[in-house]
Amino acid sequence: MSRLLLLTLLASTALLGQVRSYIMALRSHAALPGIKILDEKHLDFDTLDGVSFHEISDLTYRPEQHTLYLLSDKGALFTFRARFDRQAILSPLHGYRLTDSSGKRLKKRRRDSEGLTHDVNGTLYVSFEQVPRVAVVSTTGQVIQSLPLPKTLRSPRQYRKPNQQLESIAWHPKYGWMVAKEYPSRGTKKTHQALYTLSGRIWHFQTEKLPHNAITAIEVMDDGNILVLERSFDKKNLRITITLKKVYLDTIRGGQCRIEVLASLRTDDGWILDNFEGLARVAPHRYVMVSDDGHKFYEKTLLIYFEVTR
Repeated sequence: MSRLLLLTLLASTALLGQVRSYIMALRSHAALPGIKILDEKHLDFDTLDGVSFHEISDLTYRPEQHTLYLLSDKGALFTFRARFDRQAILSPLHGYRLTDSSGKRLKKRRRDSEGLTHDVNGTLYVSFEQVPRVAVVSTTGQVIQSLPLPKTLRSPRQYRKPNQQLESIAWHPKYGWMVAKEYPSRGTKKTHQALYTLSGRIWHFQTEKLPHNAITAIEVMDDGNILVLERSFDKKNLRITITLKKVYLDTIRGGQCRIEVLASLRTDDGWILDNFEGLARVAPHRYVMVSDDGHKFYEKTLLIYFEVTR
């Protein structure tokens, strides 16, 4: 076999799969109160560059480079070429395993990567569970350094479980890094959630009163407030509910931020939902959210492109 043919076969194997169109609603729906769905995609890949493309937990987008970064909670980083206009146009580029400063793959307990964001300079940051931390990560997946955490986030004993820690991260132009726990701190009510900065500031707000409801992603909106993605698994009634809500940081009453539910999608209303875990702003008032397929044949990696309309 010639070298050229071998390289061609390896390249085609690395990108085996495709971006498919998808329809998330079983039947037509009245207009959602605060969002408009623009496009829906199924990212149907098994591997990219030999790295397993499953269990995507978050994503972030650099519009000036048309690059979409996706993070797996199994310690992997992926890049796609992406444009978001009337629809989402995506093509895969690379896959990388997260490594330490010496280039070795992160140990299993330290590779539970959940949240992904970037700052104004394009530097990537990842938040982790199991061992709670926020780290600077290169665009090829190398963990460069960890950032100091405030006391309210540092101790694992403050979290309900080891895999319910720093689920989400976003970069705020005024407040810097902001993170959220998957579930509220140990000893607090299940609906009493909070947003934290790494400098120690905290905002409190109410999550939905739904079974096993958790924060899975946060993103900064155009007006400086926070878009929160919540996911509920009602095992008793076999119902998934995905909630998108706006948290107003500067409107606080009784110690709680004002909230506005923009969309509530439920499987028993005809939505074909999955475990949505990631959220990213891609253009003014426009966002994408992505689902974690759990590396199960009956789940999918879905990317939903939508506009916030109020």
